[in-house]
Amino acid sequence: MTTKKPRRTAERILDVTLDLFNRFGEPNVSTTLISAELGISPGNLYYHYPAKDELINSLFDRFERALNELLNAADDVRNVEDAWLFFHMLFELIWDYRFLYRDLNDLLSKNRRLETHFQFVLKHKSRAIEAVLAGLTRGSAMRIDRVDSGAVATAMVVVLTYWLSHEYVREPRKALEPENAATTLARGAWHVLSLLSPYLEPEARTHLHTLAGKYREGP
Repeated sequence: MTTKKPRRTAERILDVTLDLFNRFGEPNVSTTLISAELGISPGNLYYHYPAKDELINSLFDRFERALNELLNAADDVRNVEDAWLFFHMLFELIWDYRFLYRDLNDLLSKNRRLETHFQFVLKHKSRAIEAVLAGLTRGSAMRIDRVDSGAVATAMVVVLTYWLSHEYVREPRKALEPENAATTLARGAWHVLSLLSPYLEPEARTHLHTLAGKYREGP
């Protein structure tokens, strides 16, 4: 019988830090709290991550790798159902690293590396969404000209990036709690895709409304 190898301390630190950041928000989590949650000394934490920014940067690197892999799937979108799945998966990943999005402006103002790298995140999101629009057009699910396509893609990036902030402002005590994840993510996917509604063919628009179901009525 083989025994499962224990996780490396550095990885375990990141996992616990991510959980704490997501639960309480990055500004409210100190390295002392992280050490206490892990049951290790502050010196042990410092050995692996000498500063809090290094924890943030390492978590961001994890997020960016997963995001880039997911954005590659944009090239495979051909219909509304593909697009619904794609954006739902994007929101699931954003949810997994929701501290970045809830505290985004604060993090960017304090962390130069994040400020620089999040520019690439926005560019990659924009390119992926433009690929989605092109795929839907090739799949005859929508008609949109190049001028409108650029504006709609930008609007979709904005909603995608700030949706969790909107949810948090709307219901600070509930929106980002795990039990509300399914509703929050589906409603976000609906509001991103609803921006395409004027350009969708009638059958595709009806299918989108069916997929969105009750989330169409969300604020």
